[in-house]
Amino acid sequence: MEADFETYYQRLVSKSRNQALLYVAGVVIFCAILWFYSNPLPVIMLGGICFLLIFILYRRSTNKYYQRLHLLNISFPETWQDLLEKNSVFYANLSPADKKIFNQRVQFFLAEKKVEGIDTNLDDTVRLLVAASAIIPTFAFPFFEYPNLKQVLIYPNAFDEKFRTEHTAGQERIIAGMVGNMYLNNTLLLSKPNLLAGFQNQDNSNVGIHEFVHLLDKADGAIDGLPEIFLNNAYAIPWLQVLKAEVKKMKKGQSDINPYGLTNNAEFLAVVSEYFFDNPEKLNQNHPELYRLLCTIFQQDPERSR
Repeated sequence: MEADFETYYQRLVSKSRNQALLYVAGVVIFCAILWFYSNPLPVIMLGGICFLLIFILYRRSTNKYYQRLHLLNISFPETWQDLLEKNSVFYANLSPADKKIFNQRVQFFLAEKKVEGIDTNLDDTVRLLVAASAIIPTFAFPFFEYPNLKQVLIYPNAFDEKFRTEHTAGQERIIAGMVGNMYLNNTLLLSKPNLLAGFQNQDNSNVGIHEFVHLLDKADGAIDGLPEIFLNNAYAIPWLQVLKAEVKKMKKGQSDINPYGLTNNAEFLAVVSEYFFDNPEKLNQNHPELYRLLCTIFQQDPERSR
């Protein structure tokens, strides 16, 4: 994979600068015309206000690009690389060049998305695995930025519908992760022990990847099991056909896919995505057509890279 972040963001800065200069030229021409028909003082004041607004908008539109260009000059900590090597099979199997891309995206993610512990302390491992959960399913799309995410809240345990982590018999269902809505819009919630367990156990279960796939699904406006930003219309019908066939097998107990995928199409996509990244060889062996479609959706072939 190739991803020249420096060139990409320099071009975006240049594009924004050219647009700003175009607006400045327009203001100058407009003020020059007014100069001949009105008092010069109001024209100077109006021009000054317009120039200030243009500068503010330019800085706001390019601030992220400048920050990312700055991050590219900061070395990725060796301890972080060791932690990723130790905890993520996906990362460990990448080539040195791809690891560099992965590392740069980790730096971008952690600099721009707030990762906060709720009644629990967070170490580098937790923060890195949150970032890895985001990057793994989008690795083939290096400039994807999760526009519908601002913060990730990490809980000390699985939680219930009221976000309580202390459980008693008969309580509401226990939740390991969820995409926030309403007042928690643009927020992702994860249980710390479940996040860690997802990377330590290759059992087709990874709550971090599961929830970030929901965010990808939501990027087109709806969590419906059809991630239209990645899935070409030509593949939508084949995907739904395979989904329907797999659901029939699951209902008959003839599938090793997590039964939670029967909840709805969105949960099916998230569940099989966990399987796809955690155990691609087994998924390809047991569900080859499903595997091929997931390769198309994510533009990756994790089995071949291992």
